[in-house]
Amino acid sequence: MDIWLYWVIFALILFIIEMFTAGFAVICLSIGAGGAAIAAATDATLEIQLLTFAIVSLVALAGVRPLLKRLFYRDGEKVATNSSAMVGKHGIVCSDVDGDDESGRVIIEGVDWRAKSLDGDTIPKGTRVVVVAIDSVVLTIKKL
Repeated sequence: MDIWLYWVIFALILFIIEMFTAGFAVICLSIGAGGAAIAAATDATLEIQLLTFAIVSLVALAGVRPLLKRLFYRDGEKVATNSSAMVGKHGIVCSDVDGDDESGRVIIEGVDWRAKSLDGDTIPKGTRVVVVAIDSVVLTIKKL
């Protein structure tokens, strides 16, 4: 069996390993093994093949890996989840909110929350409010 076939098999094994890992580092080694296979197919010495493997792998780590990370790990818009998704929602005060003492209650989307006023003012029952912040399970609200 020719040496270039060993390099191709090594490249394929590394490619398969990359499917089970994250970070795109092993794929760069697979690309390097592909470069070494090309060098072996042109009857290069083993030293040249290993040097080609190293150089192509490093170039792939420097160039291909950042490109793949940009393509597959896009930040985009962050989606608010859990309690942080409450900021900006509207609700109705169901128990007077008395300043900053966190004794008031507000209903948002059918769920009852403890609430405090943003500016420390008293907000009477039945007032429509908007959530401006959240601290643990206490919503900071202001009048609409």
